[in-house]
Amino acid sequence: MMRGVERGPERQPDRRGELDAVRALVVVGLVLFHAALVFDTRDDFYVKNAETTELTTFVVAPVVVCAMPLLFAIAGIGAWHSLRSRGPGGFVRERLLRIGVPLLVALVLLLPVPQFLRARAEGTWTGSYLAFWLRFFDVRFQPGDVPFVLDGEHFETGHLWFLVLLLTWALVLAALVRLVPDDVARRARGRLARAVGARGAVLAPAVVVGVVCAAHELEEGFAAWSRWGYLLFFLGGFVLASDARFRSAVRRDAALAGLVGLGAFAVGMVLFLGPAGEVDAFTGREAGAVVFRFLYGVAGWCWVVGLLGLLDRWGARRRTAAAAPAAEVALGATSTSRGAAVAVRPWRGRAWAYLGAAVLPLYVLHQPVVVAVAYPVVGWELPAPAKYVVIVVASLGALLAVYDLLVRRTRVTRVLLGMRA
Repeated sequence: MMRGVERGPERQPDRRGELDAVRALVVVGLVLFHAALVFDTRDDFYVKNAETTELTTFVVAPVVVCAMPLLFAIAGIGAWHSLRSRGPGGFVRERLLRIGVPLLVALVLLLPVPQFLRARAEGTWTGSYLAFWLRFFDVRFQPGDVPFVLDGEHFETGHLWFLVLLLTWALVLAALVRLVPDDVARRARGRLARAVGARGAVLAPAVVVGVVCAAHELEEGFAAWSRWGYLLFFLGGFVLASDARFRSAVRRDAALAGLVGLGAFAVGMVLFLGPAGEVDAFTGREAGAVVFRFLYGVAGWCWVVGLLGLLDRWGARRRTAAAAPAAEVALGATSTSRGAAVAVRPWRGRAWAYLGAAVLPLYVLHQPVVVAVAYPVVGWELPAPAKYVVIVVASLGALLAVYDLLVRRTRVTRVLLGMRA
C-alpha cells in the first residue's frame, strides 16, 4: 500500500483541455518573450540587437508574475493523478523517462548552441563548434546550489532550469508521499478542505509564498522567481487536485483572487519603481525590497488561483456545451446545426491532443531555435520592430516544422523529447 496518497484506479481522468491550452499558450509566449530579450536593455541574452529598449520589463511584468508558477501548479495537478494511478515508484520512473531523458538529450545536443552563438557574437570564441562543445562540458561540482550542482565557464542548464526543478520537486513529492501515512494525509486534506469552505480561504497560502519570496531572493535566471516559491506552487497544485472541495473553492474565489493579486501587484510595482528600485529589488535586504518581494509572491499565488478557477469555469462550460448536442442526437435530434456541432468535436479533440503532446518538445526546443534565428537577423538593416516580427514568425515556423516532421513521427525521437511512445 502506498503512503500519503490513496491508490486510485488505473484509468486516467478525463484530460482537461483548458490546461493543455494554457500550457501551449505559455510556451508560445516564451517564444515571444525570449525574442523580446534580444532587444531588452536590462537582460544579458545570448544575442543582442544594437538598438535596445527598457520597455520589455514593464510590458511582461504581469505575465512573469504568474506564467511559470502556473506551469508548476498545473504540473502539481498532474502529479496528483499520476501518483494515484502509478504509485510513488511508477511515478518516479515515469518522471525520469518523461523529464529526465529530454533533459539529458537537450543538455548534450541543444544547450551548447546558444552559448556558442553568444561567444561568437561577443568575439570571445573563434574556434569550431566541436571544440566549444567539449569546453562546454568542462564543469566542476558545486554542492551548495542544489539542484544545480554543476558549474563551468560555459556550462549552463539554460531554459531547462524548469525541467531540472520540475524533476527535483517531483522526486521530493514522491518521497513525501512514500513517507506520510495514508490516514495522516487523509485527515490533513480533510481539515484543509473544510477550511476552504470559507470564502477567500484558498488565498491564505499567498502569505506563505510571499514570506518565502521575501526571505529568499528572486532569481532572474529562473524567470524572476524563487526556486522555493516554485516548489510551493507545485505542491499547491498537487493539494488543490486532491479534493473536489479545493477545486470548487478555486472556482468560487477566482474573481476575488484576481482582484487581490491585482492590488498586491500594483503596490509592488509602486515599490519597484520607487524605494525598491533604488536597490536590488530581487535580492536586497532593505525594507522596500523585502516588502516588494512579499507582494510579488502574494500576487503570484492569487493570480495562479484566479487563472485556475477561470480556466476551470471555461472548461466546464465547454464540456457542457459539447455534451448537449451529443445528448440531443442520442435522443433523435437531427438538425443541421446540431449535427455540425457534433461533427466538429473530433477535430477539437485531436487539436487538444496535438497541443498537449507538443508542449514539452516545443519547450525543450524553443530557446536554441530563437537564438539561432536571432543570430543573423540582428545584423540586418531593419527597424527593431521588424526584426522582432521576423524572429518570432521564423522561430514559431521552425519549431512547428521540427516538431511535426522530426520529432512526433518516430518512436525514438518521441521518447527522446519526452513524449509517449
